[in-house]
Amino acid sequence: MWKDLARSAWPGTEFNAGAPVSALADAEHRLDDSLPAELTGLLRQSDCVRGPYGVDVVWPLQQIVDQNLHVRSDTAFAELYMPFDALLFFGDNGGGDQFAFVRAPRRPDIIVWEHEDDSRRWAARDLREYLQRSLAADGDDWYW
Repeated sequence: MWKDLARSAWPGTEFNAGAPVSALADAEHRLDDSLPAELTGLLRQSDCVRGPYGVDVVWPLQQIVDQNLHVRSDTAFAELYMPFDALLFFGDNGGGDQFAFVRAPRRPDIIVWEHEDDSRRWAARDLREYLQRSLAADGDDWYW
């Protein structure tokens, strides 16, 4: 389902093998939180979704875990940016802006974190719309 959806938005979408269930469970343990069901379903089909220009619109599971643990614990980030605890980052636009699910309160919405000014804005109503819009876009600022 997820691969078909992605290919319908951009036929050149690239995929990896799916993430094992054990890796997903380990990721949830390391993050001390469950992953959104949509994201888990996608990662089981493909442990990364690569769009135009090689941009990882959905990161590999290991990068999702590493990036989220980093932004939540890095003291330099804590001095520069608002807290990231309410977000679960999972992809980027290739230019530095990152996309995240809202963890608190839990919602299917996707927000974009703009790294230049630490703003956080709504980007899509769910993962399905995020994939459709980000893969079909001609450029890295489709969420404006």
